[in-house]
Amino acid sequence: MTTEPEVEQVSPIETESRTLSNVVGEIRGWARDVFFAIGTAIMIVVFLYQPVKVEGTSMLPELVDQERIFVNKFVYRIEKIARKDIVVFWYPLDPTKSYIKRVIGMPGDVVEVRRGVIYVNDKPLDEQYINPEFIDHRTYPPVYVEPGHYYVLGDHRNQSNDSRMWGLVPEKYIYGKAVFRYWPVSKMGTLD
Repeated sequence: MTTEPEVEQVSPIETESRTLSNVVGEIRGWARDVFFAIGTAIMIVVFLYQPVKVEGTSMLPELVDQERIFVNKFVYRIEKIARKDIVVFWYPLDPTKSYIKRVIGMPGDVVEVRRGVIYVNDKPLDEQYINPEFIDHRTYPPVYVEPGHYYVLGDHRNQSNDSRMWGLVPEKYIYGKAVFRYWPVSKMGTLD
């Protein structure tokens, strides 16, 4: 003798209630995920990476006006600033503005510009990233880089407002290292 399985009878009200409960649960799940994603993005921007728009031509050819880059704001908490890093910092003469330049002189160095050639501690600096037509052929006097400060220059030397004009950058003003170009997409990638 075979018996047929019992079929549970569900009223239309119960079906609607279960459906509504599933929808509410699904919305809660999505809301939680969206909230978590936004929170994570905010934490990344506040503590790790900041998007920055390049304004001006002082870093040609490496960085072009209106390009978008990410600045790593955390890196200098775990490693030291290095010569040739491209850094973003508060402009020493007006800390409401930020600049982007390349580190040339480290604390304790003597930096001198002789007819456009950079000398660090009386040795010429190898600067393969400079286009010959961007060289400023003037001479600037030697500058001793004080402890806790950096000597910075733009790569487009004849169009850059940098340490040659206004002096050294205090380390406390440097808030990040340019690490990644994300716009335009055709040039997306890490920065040297």
